[in-house]
Amino acid sequence: MKLQLTSPYTESVSQVHEPSTTRDSSPSQQPRWLAPQERDAWLRLVGVVIKLPTALDAQLQRDAGISLFEYQVLAGLSEAPDRMLRMSDLAELTNGSLSRLSHVVKRLGSRGWVRREPCPEDGRSTNAILTDEGLAKITATAPGHVDTVRRLVIDALTAAQVRSLREIGTRILQQVDPADTFRLRRAAPDAPAPGQERSR
Repeated sequence: MKLQLTSPYTESVSQVHEPSTTRDSSPSQQPRWLAPQERDAWLRLVGVVIKLPTALDAQLQRDAGISLFEYQVLAGLSEAPDRMLRMSDLAELTNGSLSRLSHVVKRLGSRGWVRREPCPEDGRSTNAILTDEGLAKITATAPGHVDTVRRLVIDALTAAQVRSLREIGTRILQQVDPADTFRLRRAAPDAPAPGQERSR
């Protein structure tokens, strides 16, 4: 007997008969299908993951002439000590490949916002450094971006829901990013906003 899926997430009630196979009949090998409420929660998260970056990117492109990925590069550097990160660390932080990041940093460099220098601790590595012009750019761009984040996300939630969102996001990130490459410490209460330098 074989299940015919009517949903790729929940167990189907429609079944068809076919020759039994002992290999796939073990309970331990059965899929852990999502319950209806779990499916609804998952699909809403998928919708946010798909739609929210597009909305954030559109605002940045319209008002600042940069993409969401470029904003994350500038913001990540602005929050780093001495406004500097190794390219490999910056790639992990922005969840981009080194190849993609290299192209973006080159483009940002042509605008005078980022420069690259050899890493003095490791001659095989390259540091990306946010320039004063880049700091001015992220400082000017951050208010519009944050306003969009507030309008689309924060203002749609109660204070209790925002706390729950933080806890849920933390739990999920711990599963998908156990090495903390996204750096949850960026979200610490005393972390500076993009464009604000850490004390050196």
